[in-house]
Amino acid sequence: METRQRYAWQWRYEVALVSTNRTHLPALITAAHAAIDARIAEIKTMNDGTADERQAITDALHGLQILIAEVRT
Repeated sequence: METRQRYAWQWRYEVALVSTNRTHLPALITAAHAAIDARIAEIKTMNDGTADERQAITDALHGLQILIAEVRT
């Protein structure tokens, strides 16, 4: 059984992803994006982060773009 790594920023993304309250969704998206941006800055500063985490970040940013598009419609 494969165990997936959990990242500190990930819970904010998941909260936005599963939210059913469209009025709170913009704030949740903003919080998730801020957490991801903070981790990206940390990775760049400390030159760390695994390839798996970088891919998870890329996937999460794409997921946020889909949520943003849904909120706008």
